[in-house]
Amino acid sequence: MAVRENDKPILYRVPSPKVPENVEILEEPAIKVSGSTAVQCYAPATGQFLGFANPSSSNAIDRAIEQAKAAQEQWATTSFRERRAVLRTLLQHVLDNQEEICRVACLDSGKSMVDAQLGEILVTAEKLEWTIKHGEKALRPSRRPTNLLMSYKRNTVYHEPLGVVAALVSWNYPFHNFIGPVISALFSGNGIVVKVSEQTAWSSGYFTSIARGALVAHGHNPSLIQTVVCWPQTASHLTSHPGISHITFIGSRPVCHKVAASAAKALIPVVAELGGKDASIILDSLPDRDVPRVVETLLRGSFQAAGQNCIGIERIIATPGIYDRLVSLLEPRVKSLRLGQDKDVGAMISDSSFSRLESLISEAVSKGARLLAGGRRYTHPDHPKGHYFTPTLLVDVTPDMAIANEECFAPVMTVMKTPSDRVEDILSVANAPDFGLGSSVFGAETDPRIPVIVKKIKAGMIAVNDFGATYAVQLPFGGVAGSGYGRFAGEEGLRGLCNVKSVCEDRFGAWWWFGGVRTSIPPAMRYPVNDQERSSRFARGVVEMGYAPGWGRKLAKGLGNIMGNM
Repeated sequence: MAVRENDKPILYRVPSPKVPENVEILEEPAIKVSGSTAVQCYAPATGQFLGFANPSSSNAIDRAIEQAKAAQEQWATTSFRERRAVLRTLLQHVLDNQEEICRVACLDSGKSMVDAQLGEILVTAEKLEWTIKHGEKALRPSRRPTNLLMSYKRNTVYHEPLGVVAALVSWNYPFHNFIGPVISALFSGNGIVVKVSEQTAWSSGYFTSIARGALVAHGHNPSLIQTVVCWPQTASHLTSHPGISHITFIGSRPVCHKVAASAAKALIPVVAELGGKDASIILDSLPDRDVPRVVETLLRGSFQAAGQNCIGIERIIATPGIYDRLVSLLEPRVKSLRLGQDKDVGAMISDSSFSRLESLISEAVSKGARLLAGGRRYTHPDHPKGHYFTPTLLVDVTPDMAIANEECFAPVMTVMKTPSDRVEDILSVANAPDFGLGSSVFGAETDPRIPVIVKKIKAGMIAVNDFGATYAVQLPFGGVAGSGYGRFAGEEGLRGLCNVKSVCEDRFGAWWWFGGVRTSIPPAMRYPVNDQERSSRFARGVVEMGYAPGWGRKLAKGLGNIMGNM
């Protein structure tokens, strides 16, 4: 049941990040500058210089953790109502300032305002709303059953704060990827240190101030939330720090290997979300009236944020009966997509993946795939220093091609045809890559293949006749295989940031007038054990009394062995 309270949000203001007065377009936009350790910040859509960020040192990380720990000790004593009040204020600020938040996120990441509204604001508002309404239910103490032998016991499970947790987040959604772990950490009673990406360091200070502002508005210590920007060689100091109790990592598989190895030194648990090669399966049972709607969904799922979306559609897998029609509908739509932040598809975060993408596409074409649109980097006439890749449509892709197995994380739509309409053939294509994050399936509601696909697809999430819906309702988020392990979001995500403490107490221990009902060691089991055989028969009687089927057998055998071997 949703919680209803009268705690009204408190309004507060956060100054916008400063942009240099003189517009300077970098000749070679990059975050690394020769002869400097500072992080160079720039707008990937234009190449505009935004400033420098000083990277955190190991000592600075130590101080951040110490400050978060000191603040967390007090924060852990707050009630769920007090935490909800902070989140309610934060939600109101996000709603009141969404245009500015989007503008800053767009400038730092290259996405369009529409993409930011969906990927930065909508999902953040949902996470805040869900946590406010349902977070306490996930974390409040819960009673657990007992058994016959322990019927005098009362069992409870508590979810306690871990202390200071960390999150290492990716650059594709700089506001949401930062604020998501913060929301969960705050509500579960933890402090948090967020290591933001060097690619979006410029906006991180503004986003941190937004989160801290909600704490200050309610009289809490803003040091509870810490942000660090550092180069990879320094990040290991954070990921192996004994003051960190849990790590949420959002990034690539190679980097995760290093994070997990570093965390293992201090036995820090890690939740890893490593992207995927998400399949969207289109069945020939899809009603004709639904095909246009699904085409729109496929376009949004593939080109949202220039394809730089953790659960973006990386493979469209269509059965033979609908394949040709689907391709004929997609081709003109992809060809018509316009590049630019004020158009359809924004910029990519950098040009570092362009050669790899072009190579993957060329290799696929050499093996029989057809390139119907795009396939190469793009020099924008108005922003020649921006990082743009043409919206790409590659069809007739087969499972043996590298592009069918490697995450593109780009505006590249690949379409594959299944060998037949049999569910086994559909799944063989869908489950081929070593990934398993999100997925979707479209078809008639009565199609008997859909329940089989839902059950047998290798993925942590699947939306039926929709795309990305699982996160829009705060179901647990995460994958299997090469897409990582563990979950954030939903009840499972909140509980994962807690020490799950099991407490077993005497139910009738306070009945002092006859000594209470408590566990006592019977004479046959006390040290020294004078007769092993006799004591063993006594113990066997206890087991039979508690677990033998049928009351008659329990009483006859169990009590017999107990009474006869006291």
